[in-house]
Amino acid sequence: MTSIYEFDQKDLENYFLSVGDKKFRAVQILEWLYRHQVSSFDEMTNLSVKASNLLKEKFSIEPLNLTLRQESKDGTVKYLFTLEDGHLIETVLMRHPYGNSVCVTSQVGCNMGCSFCASGELGKIRNLTHAEMVLQVLHVNRELAKYNERVTNVVVMGIGEPFDNYTNVIKFLRTLNYPKGFEIGARHITVSTCGIVPKIKEFADFELQVNLAISLHAPNNELRSKIMKINNAYKIEEVLDAVKYYLEKTNRRVTFEYILLKGVNDSVECANELARLIKGINAYVNLIPYNPVSTKKYLQTSHDDSERFFAVLHKNNINATIRIEHGNDIDAACGQLRAKELRKKA
Repeated sequence: MTSIYEFDQKDLENYFLSVGDKKFRAVQILEWLYRHQVSSFDEMTNLSVKASNLLKEKFSIEPLNLTLRQESKDGTVKYLFTLEDGHLIETVLMRHPYGNSVCVTSQVGCNMGCSFCASGELGKIRNLTHAEMVLQVLHVNRELAKYNERVTNVVVMGIGEPFDNYTNVIKFLRTLNYPKGFEIGARHITVSTCGIVPKIKEFADFELQVNLAISLHAPNNELRSKIMKINNAYKIEEVLDAVKYYLEKTNRRVTFEYILLKGVNDSVECANELARLIKGINAYVNLIPYNPVSTKKYLQTSHDDSERFFAVLHKNNINATIRIEHGNDIDAACGQLRAKELRKKA
């Protein structure tokens, strides 16, 4: 049976028109699902008997199956969900002064093969559906509702490469922003890509003002190719050309994400090279402390070296921040909790 969460407004409108009903049913149902966060069709009290019976006959309204929940002393929460086919995914709630941000997974596994990341250790198994992404946010929203809070920000930066699941991710972004649904402002939604050039250009035509982040992590092709396989397909110059195209079309600032790896990409020389590379681009750099993964050789850059890297960028008039670490006392690195559970089952 198909999950009702697989349907967005247009899907539901078309469905109800096809069965001889009115398309306003779509708005009613989406409000119940995302505003009222109901868990059964019987709770949708303003539907006709015919519409209610049709929903029960044709659709399921099941949540994700929560397998494990870890909470950090800083309030960060990591969720491990088991999907209907038995595969595992992660979702993270991060609490900030500006609101509650949820990091959403877009694929089961990942094919990008970044050497420092736990997400792609077993490769990509499949894309997540619209429903499986929506239900991650809905689970956290229901939990926050107990404290009269809600999800205010969403980042698609969890397991997987969002632009490798482009169609479902775009549909998911529209559902997040839908005024009768989650109603999360486009400026409070960010999608991160490791640099799939054609999709960056396609994303430039997306109607919502969603933020774009590029996982750069190195200032030159030689180093980037060593730690990110995607650079063998799309060189840094091609990625930056796509970013410039995106900026011309949208006039929206881009974020360059840069994970600091001790002794790999965190030198003063790398900082100067990065500054020269992106100078003049409407962007800022998000310097990310590395969360060590037990199966990886990489270590976290020291606080002093991180500050030194930041100072070089600042001296060169590059806007930059050092991300505040979250969830250090739990399996914080993306994909780490899933990988640990899979190793237990092996």
